[in-house]
Amino acid sequence: MREMRESSVARAPRFVPLFNPVAARLLRLGRFMGPNALLTVRGRKSGEARTTPVAVVEIKGRRWVVGTFGEVNWVRNLRAAREGVITVGSRRETVRATELSPDESARFFSGVLAPYASDGALKRLVLRMLGASDILTDPAGAAERRPVFELESAA
Repeated sequence: MREMRESSVARAPRFVPLFNPVAARLLRLGRFMGPNALLTVRGRKSGEARTTPVAVVEIKGRRWVVGTFGEVNWVRNLRAAREGVITVGSRRETVRATELSPDESARFFSGVLAPYASDGALKRLVLRMLGASDILTDPAGAAERRPVFELESAA
């Protein structure tokens, strides 16, 4: 498990808290929103189900989620629960989550995510808008601030 320093936590742009409820509603209705899905995880303290929109990176049959904004609640909850439910519309899947080490995350950013993002200007623009361009320009530094979880079907 990784320990993050408060100073290394990324901040979400101001539009994210406004956009998340809209994205959640559209995803519940089954609307296509690129790689986005709803992630539901049990709260580490309350035990209550907590749901948030996340981007699921799926390449060659493997899936990951990135804590783009660092040590946010869904990251801490997923780390504690090690499982969750991915939902888009009526499609639900229980998944197991394995957190990558910082070295594994850096290799994921440079070897998987960078080639994926480099094939489209829109993908690079989204990373820039989210304040996450360092994933492409400084994978090792990004790996210290942005947790990555690999997801596998629990079925």
